[in-house]
Amino acid sequence: MEKCNNVGRADLHVHTTYSDGMLSPGEVVRGAAGSGLRAVAITDHDCVDGVGPGIDAGSKVGLEVIPGIEISAAKDEIEIHILGYFIDWQEPSLLKKLSRMRENRVERMNRMVCLLRGRGADLSEEDVIGTSPDGTVGRLHLARVMVEKNIVTGAREAFDRYIGDGKPCHVKHERLDYREAIDMIRRAGGVPVLAHPGTMGKDKYIPDYIDAGLRGIETFHTNHAAAASTRYLSLAGEHDLVTTGGSDCHGTEINNILIGNVSVGYEAVRALYKEAENIRRNNLSS
Repeated sequence: MEKCNNVGRADLHVHTTYSDGMLSPGEVVRGAAGSGLRAVAITDHDCVDGVGPGIDAGSKVGLEVIPGIEISAAKDEIEIHILGYFIDWQEPSLLKKLSRMRENRVERMNRMVCLLRGRGADLSEEDVIGTSPDGTVGRLHLARVMVEKNIVTGAREAFDRYIGDGKPCHVKHERLDYREAIDMIRRAGGVPVLAHPGTMGKDKYIPDYIDAGLRGIETFHTNHAAAASTRYLSLAGEHDLVTTGGSDCHGTEINNILIGNVSVGYEAVRALYKEAENIRRNNLSS
C-alpha cells in the first residue's frame, strides 16, 4: 500500500458476481471510482476469485482494491460472518479450503432445487449453478432464477415462501466453526473482522471471537442504526479493535444498496494494513 496521507473514503464491504453480487469486479471498481472513493474492498462470500480482476480494473483507474473475503461461520449454531482484509488471496491452503466450501455450497443448492421441483417448480441444478460458474453459489442466485422462471414475482417472495430460514425448501449449509474461520484468515496473512454484528444480536459472544483472534469489528453498516454504530465504536475502543465499515453492496437488487452509501475514512484502511503486517510477522515467527 502506498505511503501517503489519510485523505479519502473507502467502502470496505462489497460483493461481486463471483458470489451473490450483481456487479462484476470491473463494474464495482467503476462504481466506486464514480462515487469518489479512494479504495474499495472486494469481500465475496467464501470466495476470492473476484479479487484479481478487481485489482486489475483498479490499476487502470487509480482506485485501490483491497483483497478481502467474507467467510460464513457459526458459533453455537448461530450464523456469523467474518470479514478478512489484506489476505494473501493466492495462498494454496486458503484456496484448498475455499474449494471444499464451494463443493458444499453446490451440494446444498442441488438439494434445495430438488425440494423445489418436488413442489412443481420447473428448475434444474444447472439453471442455478450456471449463474456462478467461477465463484460461489448461494440462495440469492436461486432466488433470481426463480424470478426469471416466473416461479415467484421477486427475490423477497422466494425467501419468504420457499428458501428463507425455516421455509419448506430451505437447506442449512455447512459452516466453519468461528475459530477455524478466524484462523483461516490469519494464516493467509489477513485481518479477521466481525461483519455487521448489529444484524446478529449476539454481542455476548464477541469476547469469544476476540479470544479466538478477531482483530476488528464492522462498526458502520447499511443495517446499523446510529445507536448500534456508537455501541460498537465503544466496544472496539475497549478491546483495541480496528473499526471498519461498508455498504455490503450486492448491486441494486436488495434494498437499493449502492457502493459508497456507507464508507469510512481512509485511516481505517491504514489501520487494517498495519494490523495485517503484524499478523504476518507473527505468522513468520511462529
